[in-house]
Amino acid sequence: MSVASSPLIFCALDTPDLAQAKAWAEEIGPVTGALKLGMEFVNAYGPQGIEAVQNAAPDAALFIDLKFHDIPNTVAGAVSAVCQRFSPAYLNVHAAGGTEMMQAAKDACGTQSKLLAVTILTSLNQDAIRLVGYQHELPDQVTRMAKLAQDSGLDGVVCSAMEIEQIRSLCGNEFDLMVPGIRPVGAQTQDQKRVMTPEEALGKGASHLVIGRPITGAANPAQAAQDILDSIGKDAVA
Repeated sequence: MSVASSPLIFCALDTPDLAQAKAWAEEIGPVTGALKLGMEFVNAYGPQGIEAVQNAAPDAALFIDLKFHDIPNTVAGAVSAVCQRFSPAYLNVHAAGGTEMMQAAKDACGTQSKLLAVTILTSLNQDAIRLVGYQHELPDQVTRMAKLAQDSGLDGVVCSAMEIEQIRSLCGNEFDLMVPGIRPVGAQTQDQKRVMTPEEALGKGASHLVIGRPITGAANPAQAAQDILDSIGKDAVA
């Protein structure tokens, strides 16, 4: 599916259980209009698992969140394989892979998919990035990586809500910001360090929100998704 419908919430189907992922996709996909599949699921079920989710929610846009990070030729091959088979709305790589890698990935992406760069994972804080060797303050490191991704031709970045305003100021309004670490009021933060409510993130300029456990962990996931949409004044897709 193309990104023309511009869904607001990509629901993260973070599970190694194929039947559960299909059930969530069928239930949540028509509400949010968009789903995210990550490494846990794809490593368990591979391309056949992605196809199963697409078949369960054929009208939902898909974000395949595999965070590729390798030498340029290897990443280009991986991106090409995914895009040729599935044409996801979004796919991502790590900005830390550098300009040459990101450019090769973008060249391999095709016209139906947008390519994002991961900046700094939302599970990391200032102390954690210093331990891995980044010397800049966390917001500055994120914006440096976002600008590098934009200069490399990518369509946007994955970033925490805390850096939205700085990236918007530096990269402009056409640069897509896919924002995980979103927690509705009252939800547990779990392993996320840099979180924000949907209303706050959108107010700062997020393009799309990634929300997983507050939806999939609810007794009624479809209703939980609709409640979040209602809280930000958006209607369901279907």
